[in-house]
Amino acid sequence: MEFTHFDGEGKAWMVDVGEKADTKREAVARGSIVMSRECLCKVMEGTMKKGDVLGVARVAGIMGAKRTSELVPLCHILNLTKLTLDFHIHEEACEIQAVCTAGTTGKTGVEMEALTGVSVALLTIYDMCKAVDKTMEIGGICLVHKSGGKSGEFYNLKAAGREEGT
Repeated sequence: MEFTHFDGEGKAWMVDVGEKADTKREAVARGSIVMSRECLCKVMEGTMKKGDVLGVARVAGIMGAKRTSELVPLCHILNLTKLTLDFHIHEEACEIQAVCTAGTTGKTGVEMEALTGVSVALLTIYDMCKAVDKTMEIGGICLVHKSGGKSGEFYNLKAAGREEGT
């Protein structure tokens, strides 16, 4: 398989999708942040000094996904038709899992938007909670599922074995 973002001389370029057909496309990405029990309790109780951590993180993730083409140099600007960001709290592991679903009808996929949404949401949680726990760890960010386009359905079987939430 060849990389599509390089020309014949190895120079980076934005792929020409002009001849591709518009199709309904969707992508789901996920990631998580692990924190101290004290920090997780404050998030769940809504007692973090900076306010509603998950509410702010949800809006930040959606905003981040909408700006993906400004952050990732070779991404196309997309007309997103759907963006959701949900959180699943796993108390026993002191973990918050973020799941972003992005959708569009267009010529290119929305994987990068879903991944960006998850990343920005998790970074926002870190920012809002760092006064209580500077040892938080963000990880496991991955594409879980995508549909539409020439390549059709994709399910990340490695991700499917990790947790629910998609």
